[in-house]
Amino acid sequence: MEIYSKFTDAELVSLLQKGCHKAYTEIYHRYKGVLYKHALRVLNNTEEVNDIIHELFLNLWIKREHILISERLSSYLYAAVRNRILDHIARNKFVTNYIESIQEYIQAAVPHTEQQVRLNELTRLIEKEVSALPKKMKEIFEMSRNQELSHREIAAQLNISDHTVKKQINNALKILRPKITSLLVGIPFF
Repeated sequence: MEIYSKFTDAELVSLLQKGCHKAYTEIYHRYKGVLYKHALRVLNNTEEVNDIIHELFLNLWIKREHILISERLSSYLYAAVRNRILDHIARNKFVTNYIESIQEYIQAAVPHTEQQVRLNELTRLIEKEVSALPKKMKEIFEMSRNQELSHREIAAQLNISDHTVKKQINNALKILRPKITSLLVGIPFF
């Protein structure tokens, strides 16, 4: 393995494209740390960053035969991480906005009886999922969503850091998103 540490990035990429697992492992060890630190500065969530880095390197191996790297390997990998971060942020924003728009619709709409029954059922199921969250996470999430308090306001009231509030809300959304998405699939609307 030691010999691969002496190879240039271009040599490693060439070997990677031929299916050399040791070249892939060297690329992984050479760049994983710096890519992780870079992504962590942007997302500030170790679990999400681990997922992004894992997905990047898995994809690098799967698509190794078709990868065209016209610039330096480091530039290619940084761009790939940046794109995954942007996709992740957009996906999270979409799901959060979707959940919020449904909640706003439920609160503002005066739908027909059958639709009202479906919306009430969805609301009950969402409330059930929120109530199943760990106690502190639930409290912070509800202060954010129901009382519409900012991270700073919640942190001040609970005597915790803004970072802890943000992490708890992110964790709550990470738990709730798949559950609510599966609920939406099962309930026909309009």
